[in-house]
Amino acid sequence: LQSLTGINLDEMKTFRTARGSVAGVGALVSRTGYTGEDGFEIYTQSENPAKIWDALLEEGKTRGLLPIGLGARDTLRLEATLMLYGNDIDETTTVLEAGLGWLVKFKKGDFLGREVLLKQKEEGLRRKIVGFEILGRGIARPHYSVFINGEKVSAVNSGSYSPYLKKSIGLTYLPIEHTEEGTELDVEIRGHLVKAKVIPLPFYKRDY
Repeated sequence: LQSLTGINLDEMKTFRTARGSVAGVGALVSRTGYTGEDGFEIYTQSENPAKIWDALLEEGKTRGLLPIGLGARDTLRLEATLMLYGNDIDETTTVLEAGLGWLVKFKKGDFLGREVLLKQKEEGLRRKIVGFEILGRGIARPHYSVFINGEKVSAVNSGSYSPYLKKSIGLTYLPIEHTEEGTELDVEIRGHLVKAKVIPLPFYKRDY
């Protein structure tokens, strides 16, 4: 990317942006991403992406650059515990339950949902999202049922085999009394209950 833009990428800090050009067309470049790794995202007019894409692939040939698909990205974001709307968060969850309370600044004034979150914070959570690893054979997939002591308590929100961790991992919301690290679970995989246990989040965190 650096060889295709005049923006000094080495000096750009994480979560910062800069305007300039990439492959000769105007663009906004940000040091952000949805994989848990260091990288950049490029924003440009709708007629420009193909030109930038082709230029990046051509420039990266000698560096082993390859395009990847949505499945690879989803595995990476799960390993980094980056929430996916529609899977891990939706209109039925709160930021506190999803472990995203650090995004909320209660002292900055009123906002939609503030009273609900304050009440939840004061009364305590009834459930929260946890990470788990499969101890037996099988891969946890979204919507698979989760059991504790023979009782169904939730369903898998996100799940996959982790190439980096070399094991099957997943996310699910559990009643607060069952969220301690080491809590044993059963995940129903293709009609069979497979042992699992709660493990700390994030599954993986890159040191920048």
